[in-house]
Amino acid sequence: CFTALLFNRVSFVCLSAEEATGYGPVFEEQPVDTIYPEESPEAKITMSCRARANPPATYKWKMDSVEIDLDTQSSHYSLVGGNLVISNPIKTKHVGQYFCFATNIYGTVISREASVQFGYLDLFSSEERESVYVKEGQGAVLLCAPPPHHPGTLSFRWILNEFPTFIPLDKRRFVSQITGNLYISKVDSSDSGNYSCIASSPSISKSVFSNYIPLVPLAELKFPDTTALVGQNITLECFALGNPVPEIRWKKLDGQLPPNHELRMSGAHLHLYNVQFEDAGSFQCEAVNSRGKDYHAARVSVEAFPEWVEQMSSTEQDLSRDYTMPCVASGKPEPRIRWLKNGQLSHRKEMRFSSLTFDDSGMYQCIAENHHGVIYATAELRVYACAPTFEHNPVKRVMAAKNGRVVIECRPKAAPKPSFSWSKDTELLHNHTRVFIWEDGSLEIRNVTRADEGRYTCFAENDRGKANSTGSLLVTESTKITLAPSNADVKVGENTRMQCAASHDASLDITFVWSLDGRVIDLHKESHHYERTLNGSSNGELLIKNLQLKHAGRYTCTAQTPIDNVTAAAHLVVRGPPGAPGGVRVLNKTDKSVTLQWSRGADNHNPISKYTIQYRDSFSEDVWKNATTSPADVEGNAEMATVVDLFPWIEYEFRVIATSTLGKGEPSSPSPKDKTLEAFPVVAPSDVGGGGGTSRELTITWTPVQPQYYYGPDFGYIVAFKPQDGAQWMRVTVADPQAKHYIHRDPSIPPMTEYQVKVKAFNGKGEGPFSLTAAIYSAQDAPSEAPGRVDGKALSATDAIVWWLPLSQGNVDGYQVKYWRIPDDSEGGAETVVVPGSENHTRLESMKPDSHYLVEVRGYNSAGYGPASEHHQIHTKKPPPSRAPKIIGQKLKSHSVVNIAWEHVKPLANEAAIEGYKVLYRQKGHSTGTLYTTSKQYIDLPFHADGNYVVEVRAHSEGGDGAVAQININITGNTRIHHLLINSDQCNVVF
Repeated sequence: CFTALLFNRVSFVCLSAEEATGYGPVFEEQPVDTIYPEESPEAKITMSCRARANPPATYKWKMDSVEIDLDTQSSHYSLVGGNLVISNPIKTKHVGQYFCFATNIYGTVISREASVQFGYLDLFSSEERESVYVKEGQGAVLLCAPPPHHPGTLSFRWILNEFPTFIPLDKRRFVSQITGNLYISKVDSSDSGNYSCIASSPSISKSVFSNYIPLVPLAELKFPDTTALVGQNITLECFALGNPVPEIRWKKLDGQLPPNHELRMSGAHLHLYNVQFEDAGSFQCEAVNSRGKDYHAARVSVEAFPEWVEQMSSTEQDLSRDYTMPCVASGKPEPRIRWLKNGQLSHRKEMRFSSLTFDDSGMYQCIAENHHGVIYATAELRVYACAPTFEHNPVKRVMAAKNGRVVIECRPKAAPKPSFSWSKDTELLHNHTRVFIWEDGSLEIRNVTRADEGRYTCFAENDRGKANSTGSLLVTESTKITLAPSNADVKVGENTRMQCAASHDASLDITFVWSLDGRVIDLHKESHHYERTLNGSSNGELLIKNLQLKHAGRYTCTAQTPIDNVTAAAHLVVRGPPGAPGGVRVLNKTDKSVTLQWSRGADNHNPISKYTIQYRDSFSEDVWKNATTSPADVEGNAEMATVVDLFPWIEYEFRVIATSTLGKGEPSSPSPKDKTLEAFPVVAPSDVGGGGGTSRELTITWTPVQPQYYYGPDFGYIVAFKPQDGAQWMRVTVADPQAKHYIHRDPSIPPMTEYQVKVKAFNGKGEGPFSLTAAIYSAQDAPSEAPGRVDGKALSATDAIVWWLPLSQGNVDGYQVKYWRIPDDSEGGAETVVVPGSENHTRLESMKPDSHYLVEVRGYNSAGYGPASEHHQIHTKKPPPSRAPKIIGQKLKSHSVVNIAWEHVKPLANEAAIEGYKVLYRQKGHSTGTLYTTSKQYIDLPFHADGNYVVEVRAHSEGGDGAVAQININITGNTRIHHLLINSDQCNVVF
């Protein structure tokens, strides 16, 4: 064997895989797409390239197919190993497509292409925008208008008034991650303020803020047609404006929603994970509220990045033989295939060789590409030639069963392909009725007999030499089925046995394999249904437990030895509950009934006795209920029935369940959703009442009718009312189906006058019955007088009391007391206290010390507030002392009296004078205790029981109580002082 290097080309002569030590380049690292932030502090880009090769590879790089001259462009480019380093990159010079070459004596390979792009995120436009005010209840869209950026993917958030007060996202608010726009379906007062859009680029870790922008009304968001890649996660967005806030529902028009879906953002986001081709189709979002529905549909297409179906690998091939390099890729659109040899483009559509030569050796690359991307496959082809040799694959000793078939392989290493001949012992063999020499050299013997035992030699010869190898053949007894399985007929849930036994050569091991309809049964994984009976090595009986319908079919027993195998089969019939009916559909419908038709499902070898029809509606989508039918009992031979007692104008789905004497079957797939016809309303609003409200108003209230009783579109209410002694009813129409009240305003309405009221429903078909008539009263007038003789005084630094003369009018429900500090506060920031009408005084709390307050009082009732009283001024007292007394002594005077002493507290200049001291003591863990007041600076405290006590001392003044000093005392039966611990704020004393 030898290797010849000629003209930078390598030819391989008689070189086996085990003998080869050199090999061509194989990539271990290749460049990847890189985004360089324009503001990056690291002024360089590194593109990776590393190949495994022997001898080691050398490297070159190209940008946009032009080779990079590292000598003349060294100020920007340098090579570190095989990696290309771009220093101080410049956008106008270094953006492009890069790839590297790795070369050694065996050939050249080219890496995948990788792009260098410069990432940026500009500032938002500095242009000011005028404010736009949106009425409460109106839908609105805030436009983000993101600035120029690269790459295209941004994430968006919104802030209200100031950072970091982010807008919470819920059923009412939604931020599109495609446009950045903020959608508000129903604006309320809490939405007022200034909004700013934050756009963030995850690729360059940068965020920018927009100027504060206005609310701008816009139509609802609709998701566009979308193309996704297999394995990708995508999000469809759908949001609708409306009042009441709409509910978003999703469906797939040409099938079920994929199992890999998830709804987020109250339904506004439909996430599809790990998208597959079968997920493609038309998706529809439905926006529903009590006023109606709206729909939008768009198509999701699924395409695929190129992926290898069959990929080439490095190989050695015989000189002069035919060979085709496999290279098949899948993808959508279908990939385009290109070939390279030693880095040079080949114009072949496929690498098919007839009569290989040494020149065909080299490094080959197959490139599959569509507009989603490109993939590379690399392999080395070595063409060799050598004389036949059996060194690594001699002819083997084989065994065959009597009357069976055997093939003795002859696989020498040889190139070109040798010619073959065989001998048995000393006899040369030729093709005849039982013996055949195959084209690849293998020897086949059919209908084997004992006389075929012996030594067999294979001879191989080509133009470079010849060789032979000898093996042997041993003939054994054939395997036979002695007890075959029998056909069986059983019911679901029962057990049965399948028999199988065989005779075989005593020198061989035998095993039994069972299969069902051609699928091998895994006795370990399916042990809860299948079990092998251990009854001798030649018995393979199978026990089938708790039979189910899926266990029916053709059971095949295979008895096999290392040499041969035989089979026997039998059929198992399983009788069980019926299968699911199919094709359920609505033939015709009225306002309260539908006629259904279906097709029979499998009876599973037992007659169907009856059908049960179930339904669900839009108000109980997850609950199936048994339907009332006509006829009441649907016989087992029926394929049609009428469902009655339905609600008008309700969207229903139906399913059918078959039942036999063996049980109830699986339900059919639901029928397409369908609505019954509309009808007159028959349910009137309940709990009609009302009264009160603002002066000169008549307020009428009721409980709205539930949506399932609308019975048709354009649902609303007719409100009728008249004075108690009046003859003419007034009628008013309220179009909102969720309305709960109506307020009739008329300056001529006298206060507290009795009215009769009633309400009924209507829809596009007509009017329903009136509710029961209720008696209510019109609103009373607001108080017309102001409370008189308002007076008050400060109780402490923070509390005051105020009182007034009550109003003589009988229409006062209570009083409102307002107070505010002057001159610092205004009346708009006043504190308020509400007092029942039966009282004429109240306490004011949480006031500031040493401050002037203005107080006013006014009466109120359901019609509103009366005029305010004259202002009364109160000056709160100075604050109490802020320093706690310092405890300076404690002494046990007797077995039950302790003397506590403290220093006098001197108030600060702005604090109230000291009037005395308060001493509270209580047992530890108790919330109540005993309070003493003294003008002295000491006190004797009696302790009547052993235990732990807490003593608190504080100064008090007209401004209130001051800061607290606290001491802990432990009283025990031993009157000696065991331990004494004192500090100025808190003491722990043990007696």
